[in-house]
Amino acid sequence: MVTFLPTRPGRLADVPSFDRAIGGAESNVACVLAAAGHSARWVSRVGADGFGDHLVETIGSYGVDVSGVRRDALRPTGVYFRTAGERGTSAHEVAYYRAGSAASAMTVGNVEVGAGRVLHLSGITAALSDGCLELMRSLTARYEGRPLVSFDVNYRAGLWRSTEGPRVLLELARGADVVFVGEDEAEEAWGVADGPEAVRELLPEPAVLVVKQGGRGATAFVSAAGEWGLVAQFPAPLGPLDCGQSCRLGGTGGRSGTPPTRASETHPAPAPTSRTFEPAPTVDIVSTTGAGDAFAAGFLSGVLRGLPVNTSLRTGHLWAAATLTAPGDLAAPPSRAHADRLVALDERTWETLRLGPGWTQAAQAPEEVRTP
Repeated sequence: MVTFLPTRPGRLADVPSFDRAIGGAESNVACVLAAAGHSARWVSRVGADGFGDHLVETIGSYGVDVSGVRRDALRPTGVYFRTAGERGTSAHEVAYYRAGSAASAMTVGNVEVGAGRVLHLSGITAALSDGCLELMRSLTARYEGRPLVSFDVNYRAGLWRSTEGPRVLLELARGADVVFVGEDEAEEAWGVADGPEAVRELLPEPAVLVVKQGGRGATAFVSAAGEWGLVAQFPAPLGPLDCGQSCRLGGTGGRSGTPPTRASETHPAPAPTSRTFEPAPTVDIVSTTGAGDAFAAGFLSGVLRGLPVNTSLRTGHLWAAATLTAPGDLAAPPSRAHADRLVALDERTWETLRLGPGWTQAAQAPEEVRTP
């Protein structure tokens, strides 16, 4: 969708003008992966309007295959406006205009995801309409030979038309192979407030569960033997990604209702799981919007390259830092050589790393703080 960024801080009512940009969880992931040299395809629907032209052209300029995007002559391209305040604070406002949009009209019958090795999805899409939810359920259904399904929970309470959102997102997450969820959104959606292990107890089904913990870092749980062949030692590179609204690279819960059912109450005990925590580097933050998408893209890049779990987590942190130090929802990641050099730092040096605006363009980033 098209994003409008404020030209100065303040309430939406007080901001006099906005700068146009692109946004959207799945397209952000596709753009960052393509910018890093991976093959990515974005599948969605946009309006037959100027905003739709802008989205398709801009996303395509990152190297993303947009041949799977369909134009809708009857519905507009979705847009949203936001303030400069950080999400989760009283200063943050966001106004979505997605009801009746072209993307909200996606269904099982009018979206063809196509071939690919990894399919990345977002919980935001499930909130757009009943047709979108049916599509998401179809894409997360387990069947022989399906692609590796990656799912970012992306709980946005304001997008859901009922209190069923948390339960639906839990259902979809249980059908995915790789799941990303923030510790804060797990608490907001499902009432899980006891740390990453409690989230894993709720979600033992995914072969890989990544719990993002804000500025502290992220924890990855990897099953000893995933049902679909994803094991504790990540697979060899999987080939092209296909990203869609979907990005094909291609009961209520939490605070809004009764606690969700724990998987242990209805499912057999999961396979043994390894736990890996990687702290995040210190970042001089410009804006947090889009950082979660960049993290997911970085982690998936590590999976595609066959990197170890801790290295994939560090790659996710670095790609997130690129977005955190830029004003918009999207920023190009560091070069592979630059990222690999930083990822290879020893533990003590990694924990002293500090990244500020412009660090991705520097051959030897001056913002990097090293130990003596």
